[in-house]
Amino acid sequence: MKITSYLFIFFFSAFCLAQTIDSTSLNMDAVYNRPFLLSGKSGAAVGGYLEANSNYAGSDGISNGLSFQIPRMTIFLSASINTRIKFLSELELEEGGSTLAIEFAAMDVEIHPLLNLRGGIIMNPIGAFNQNHDGPKWEFIERPLSATTIIPSTWSNVGFGLYGKMAKNQWVFAYEAYLSNGFDNTIISNSENRTWFAASKANTHRFEESFNGYPLTTLKVAVRNLRFGEMGVSWMGGIFNQYEADGLVLDQRRRADMLAIDFNSNWTFTSTRLIGEWVWAWVDVPATYSQQFGDRQKGGFIDIIQPIIQREIFNWPQATLNLATRIEYIDYNIGEFAETEGNIYDERFSIVPAISLRPSSETVFRFNYRLDWEQDLFGNPQVKTVSYQLGFSTYF
Repeated sequence: MKITSYLFIFFFSAFCLAQTIDSTSLNMDAVYNRPFLLSGKSGAAVGGYLEANSNYAGSDGISNGLSFQIPRMTIFLSASINTRIKFLSELELEEGGSTLAIEFAAMDVEIHPLLNLRGGIIMNPIGAFNQNHDGPKWEFIERPLSATTIIPSTWSNVGFGLYGKMAKNQWVFAYEAYLSNGFDNTIISNSENRTWFAASKANTHRFEESFNGYPLTTLKVAVRNLRFGEMGVSWMGGIFNQYEADGLVLDQRRRADMLAIDFNSNWTFTSTRLIGEWVWAWVDVPATYSQQFGDRQKGGFIDIIQPIIQREIFNWPQATLNLATRIEYIDYNIGEFAETEGNIYDERFSIVPAISLRPSSETVFRFNYRLDWEQDLFGNPQVKTVSYQLGFSTYF
């Protein structure tokens, strides 16, 4: 689809036009770049964030009315255990507390800036949003489609690996490499009746053992130039099916792989901020499955944030009023029907204009107007959904 080319050109052009960025911080640092409250002399600290919003949505003129939601409340716990040894955890209460999940719980051992060890429940560094997902950092109430329906949102697993970072002159370089538990066959056997990576997130047994004994590999390289911004390239892949049981071969080994490119940058002459991510996914779908299960997927988003007022507002001395827009596109099934050679659609496109007020960088009030078009496999007329969303997110 032509929109893929247009978005890629826009991503690249925006990155090249960006100007100075003040910090050498990368997306991989997001796990520590949060407000914490220290407790005594123990080195322990606590923090977190809360998100709440209202939602009024209708599809093709039919609405279920107004709803109020608390998508999540997250608690951070960290401690400096010893010299060069740190611990950090992230606990998330979802849907009003009905679900409790450990999203991150890892120990870091610092050996050298370019060689650090991490083990525990790690956040797989595929794309940027999966690492840098805290609600107060974003102008939009809903998380990006590509980072929730292709890349499973806040996708984490038990695993171990290495990471490192080095800065020199105008450049910052970093890498991450992990082996972890991973996907299972629910990515092609689920209630969505399509290839759906997010279904694997429901399998909490991945925190106890691997589904098939084959590790998921995640690799990422990120580079930041203090003039242009940050760009990252990441890959994640492994065997997702149970191909053997008690020495009996059940199936051939089937792979699932993802490749993601992400970037973020600022234009200092307009204070415009740009954030983008694009992901491709490949799945070895058995020939016995129908064509509604795609063996290739792609999608991404770009956020454009423009401050329009930066001054005291309601006695908040450094408040900022932003205008923002998110553009996103997903193709869940790249390819053509074998019988007709006609395009398989199964696509989704959305535009989200937004207004946000930030009393400080740690709190955001936001209004989103969401336009969403979804098309089925056969290219029937699109279903249009319009949503009005008002809410807030804040660290505490």
